[in-house]
Amino acid sequence: MTDPRPPKVSFVSLGCPKALVDSERIITRLRAEGYELARQHQGADLAIVNTCGFLESAQAESLEAIGTALAENGKVIVTGCMGAEPEKITERFPNVLAITGPQQYETVLAAVHRVAPPRHDPFIDLVPPEGIKLTPRHYAYLKISEGCNNRCTFCIIPKLRGDLASRPAADVLREAERLVTAGVKELLVISQDTSAYGLDIKYAASQWREREVRARFLDLARELGTLGAWVRLHYVYPYPHVDEVIPLMADAGSGILPYLDIPFQHASPDVLRRMRRPAAQEQTLGRIARWRDICPELTLRSTFIVGFPGETEDDFTRLLDWLDEAQLDRVGCFRYEPVRGAAANDLAELIPDDVKQERWNRFMARAQAISKRRLKRKLGTRQQVIIDEVGPTVARGRSKGDAPEIDGAVYVASRRPLRVGEIATVKIERAEEYDLHGTAVGF
Repeated sequence: MTDPRPPKVSFVSLGCPKALVDSERIITRLRAEGYELARQHQGADLAIVNTCGFLESAQAESLEAIGTALAENGKVIVTGCMGAEPEKITERFPNVLAITGPQQYETVLAAVHRVAPPRHDPFIDLVPPEGIKLTPRHYAYLKISEGCNNRCTFCIIPKLRGDLASRPAADVLREAERLVTAGVKELLVISQDTSAYGLDIKYAASQWREREVRARFLDLARELGTLGAWVRLHYVYPYPHVDEVIPLMADAGSGILPYLDIPFQHASPDVLRRMRRPAAQEQTLGRIARWRDICPELTLRSTFIVGFPGETEDDFTRLLDWLDEAQLDRVGCFRYEPVRGAAANDLAELIPDDVKQERWNRFMARAQAISKRRLKRKLGTRQQVIIDEVGPTVARGRSKGDAPEIDGAVYVASRRPLRVGEIATVKIERAEEYDLHGTAVGF
């Protein structure tokens, strides 16, 4: 007798928001076919591990997750960035059922079908039109392209995910519209290189809402801003045409948040040249000043690498001086990790771990002091805050200058209960290194 119980699949998603979107797409397809999602590996019919392969430490985490899934379940399908180099997995775990690379949704589904065939009629299963999301209901990641055309020497993403492949603007906008209709209040636009969007398809136009929209960074941002949600732009390389979007950010009615996530990575020309960073020749300090003249509320976030092969003390001092002048609001920093297959490993002598750590400490201390000074400027102001979590007396949310998971928070006291996903007006009363505190006003 056929088991009427729908098959259960446990799922582990590792890595960046782009990988999270891949996980959401796989899970949406599984749910549409009637599979149930299990919170634990034990008792599930099989387990899927979506891996990250960018850094050696991320690969180690992925291998550990695969090992745990095998120990607790025994039937494991591996996908994601590490799947582009399957020998790294099979050397350690030869008994995994299948290995697929990133974005190979059909191959993942085919592997699942072989292990645990669906037991239902997919036409009677209901899946919300926005698909299954792994983020809270009020915000969602919106991936506008896959892959990357850049060849940064420290990065193997093009090897793992291929060259730039942009989605038609109409496809992106239809997905965004479904998300907003389902209650999403904030769209986080992501890709490997957001400002290169459309280059590979020659900025081709597609039809949305009875008009043609070109696949250009500015055009897409402008249209996303009409949907009634906050639109936050991530992973934006500082190409000259990024200047065009700053006036949208200065317009409070545009929907485009005054926030740019630009991975500068370093400031020393010598280091940037060895990194082969795109747009490294641009006079970024002057451009940042012009952006802030146009949009004084602009929040700039960035990430940097210290201890890159061959980085001298002079290179690092130049980075600190640049940071002092740039006055970036939000900063993350990584100690360089050799990645197998990355050209950077052979460019120059590797920096000792203790030197990397010491530079990281100095960098983060400088960045923290800048963050604290910039947040103090918001004392007494009123900020729009989207609520992420509510408590008995204080809620936690984010201002327009805070992305989820990576930036600070705003802690909000209120006379009435606040709701998750609500956008409240908050008077800022206290500032710390990364966080703000205030009281909800203007009910």
